[in-house]
Amino acid sequence: MKRILLACGSGIATSTAVNGKISKILDENGFAGQYKITQTKIADAASMSENFDFLVATTMAPQNLKCPFVPGVCFLTGVNTKPSIDKILELMKQD
Repeated sequence: MKRILLACGSGIATSTAVNGKISKILDENGFAGQYKITQTKIADAASMSENFDFLVATTMAPQNLKCPFVPGVCFLTGVNTKPSIDKILELMKQD
């Protein structure tokens, strides 16, 4: 089970929209039931990161992050999503 941390400014609005998009991508690529997404504020992401497999954020990567970072702004804009999707799928395949 992959633990995905999803962060935006408040931990509510934008991350909820991105959560649906990432869940759809993962399910369509055969990862249904193999992940758990936790939403948080970007201010709390670094301190929580050691307990997660990777962070997707709609902001800049926070300082002192202890897991891989995936840029998530593209899931809001719909522009240039392929690099972030590829990275998420690659991280999902890692042990």
